[in-house]
Amino acid sequence: MGRASTSPGALTVETCVSRYEPLTPDTLPARLGDLASVADAVGGAPETWRVEEVGDGNLNLVFIVEGSAGSVVVKQALPYVRLVGDSWPLPLKRAYFEYNALIRQENVAPGIVPGVKHFDEDQALIVMEHLVPHIILRGQTMAGREVAGLGQIMGRFCAETAFRCSDLAMEAGAKKGDVALFSGNVELCEITENLVFTDPYFDAEMNRHTAPQLDGVVAELRADTALKIEAQHMKRAFTARAETLCHGDLHAGSIMVTDTAVRVIDPEFAFYGPLSFDIGMLMGNYLMAYHAMSAHLRDRTDCAAYQTWLLGVTRETWESFAGRFRQLWQTERKGILYPSALYEDQGHGDAAERACDELLAEIFSDLLGFAGIEMHRRILGLAHVAEFDSIEDPDIRAPLEERSLRLGRDLVLGRRDITDIETVLDMARARETGEGQ
Repeated sequence: MGRASTSPGALTVETCVSRYEPLTPDTLPARLGDLASVADAVGGAPETWRVEEVGDGNLNLVFIVEGSAGSVVVKQALPYVRLVGDSWPLPLKRAYFEYNALIRQENVAPGIVPGVKHFDEDQALIVMEHLVPHIILRGQTMAGREVAGLGQIMGRFCAETAFRCSDLAMEAGAKKGDVALFSGNVELCEITENLVFTDPYFDAEMNRHTAPQLDGVVAELRADTALKIEAQHMKRAFTARAETLCHGDLHAGSIMVTDTAVRVIDPEFAFYGPLSFDIGMLMGNYLMAYHAMSAHLRDRTDCAAYQTWLLGVTRETWESFAGRFRQLWQTERKGILYPSALYEDQGHGDAAERACDELLAEIFSDLLGFAGIEMHRRILGLAHVAEFDSIEDPDIRAPLEERSLRLGRDLVLGRRDITDIETVLDMARARETGEGQ
């Protein structure tokens, strides 16, 4: 038997196989068919289940399992980076961190992440709610379809996870315990530390970009010492500031949507880091989608309207984050930071509000840095985004990528001077029209 998890809020589970073995569509029914939590959700005899492997990410196996009563998703970690192969090994324990992140996110931001039905540490697998008829956000935006409330929901999710998993709200012992737990996610943090913050800014072995069309701007960015200094300042924030539980890889491929619903998936990169990290990475993805749209919506009127919507989502995400964060500051500030004993209890409520304003200004400044670096690494590093990579003609793709590369640089270097979201949107528009050259 495998080990049952004993982490806070954990499911009590046992496994039928103790030695790790990757699942296949053929072996999955027999391996999981005796688990009541799975059998009840799927229904029918295991041999009648329909199993499809649908993983298109970089790291894991993902299966949809369907039966007479319903369906579930089974996600199993592989002992290597799937994108690269077994030449790049990774520990299976990342499933443990993903599971622990999911149950914490559900606790602090209910209804946004998929519900966990079963976790098996030895087999590095999680059985979870099948999100139907959701699709990956990238597919939705590349098709030019809007998602009602996207910015409001994502801003709220980022604010609730950031605030409620920090010293602003948690008891000190519980927060330090979580920091200790997630500090074990060493290997996935190392991927971010290298692939995101360092590799794009030199000729790293696994980098790739649209060549030769982008060779000039790539050389320019790698020679920009001010940019590289700022990128390393942001890397230092990533490694040193264990402020809150971060999703760790919050991009348009980690969000599933319908026209009216939004869910967040895949927190296997979870770690304790800056309050600004998740929302910054997310905004970088919004802005790349904005610059890529002219290749996906060829009708100029449709494209302009959708780009306006994307910038509106960017604005709404920040405004929703700031509004919800401020609300939580007023109602749930029970941790060791900024205690009410120093402020409201002494009649200094205005000082508490100033402190909140200053913290939000710091978060905004830092998220711009993370957004810009995300834009760089998704165009110059190993893992790209479909918004650009699906554009087959490099002569069409490269100018759009260059707009994001240059906007990314503007955000990283200007982050201390940019004080409002409207300025960011104006900068994106200027790069789109060529006025920002």
